[in-house]
Amino acid sequence: MRYFLPAVLLAMLCGNAGAALKTEVIEYKHGDTVLEGYLAYDDAIEGKRPGVLVAHEWWGLTDYERNRADQLARLGYVAFALDMYGKGKVTKDPGVAGQWSGTFRNDRSLGRARAGAGLDVLKNHKRVDARRIAAIGYCFGGTVVLEMARGGADLAGVASFHGGLDTPEPAKTGAVKAKVLVLAGGDDPFVPPANVTAFEEEMRKAGADWQIHVYGGAVHSFTNPGVDAYGLKGAAYNERADRRSWEAMKVFFAEIFK
Repeated sequence: MRYFLPAVLLAMLCGNAGAALKTEVIEYKHGDTVLEGYLAYDDAIEGKRPGVLVAHEWWGLTDYERNRADQLARLGYVAFALDMYGKGKVTKDPGVAGQWSGTFRNDRSLGRARAGAGLDVLKNHKRVDARRIAAIGYCFGGTVVLEMARGGADLAGVASFHGGLDTPEPAKTGAVKAKVLVLAGGDDPFVPPANVTAFEEEMRKAGADWQIHVYGGAVHSFTNPGVDAYGLKGAAYNERADRRSWEAMKVFFAEIFK
């Protein structure tokens, strides 16, 4: 028996041969707040393809998330790194980052709506197959994409890298449409075991399709090679967990986008 792959999937599997990475800075709005995101795609691939939304860490949209969007584009996706805070709002101060992210931690509906504005940008891009979109997020951004799933966002899947798992608004039964992948550090002081257990129970009650990968020896922000520069206690890069979690995400995408 012979199997024939669609052109887009074949391009993804063949790597970045002939790749022509294109990037755009896109200004958009949520209410009165002006936001600025970053789009990346491979111009050598013809036709529509899956899209991936990227939600940033609590520092704001930085080169770290832009680089992740580039990586996703080289895998054959259209990637859009959204902006949760507002155009130009980036910090290296944990106190400021905590204040900015706390706005959305204290108002989960606002966070879902703000992320939804970024999702709309990606969905409406001419190269994106709007029926096949996923969202990934790091730290604060990991919490953001889980909140999108809890709110019933029309996504094929969400992947949370070292994101917070607790919520004051647990998912209702049947609300979670997206498949859920959680990638967590086994020694993350910001995500204690009790939160993991509570999240698992929440997903069971919601009837969600979920999975959790826990990486031994990894703490918070284990995917970010530049995290040490921020001086955040309890956060450190872990090359092995970074590599394994990225591979887990690729397997997850292969399943949800098939």
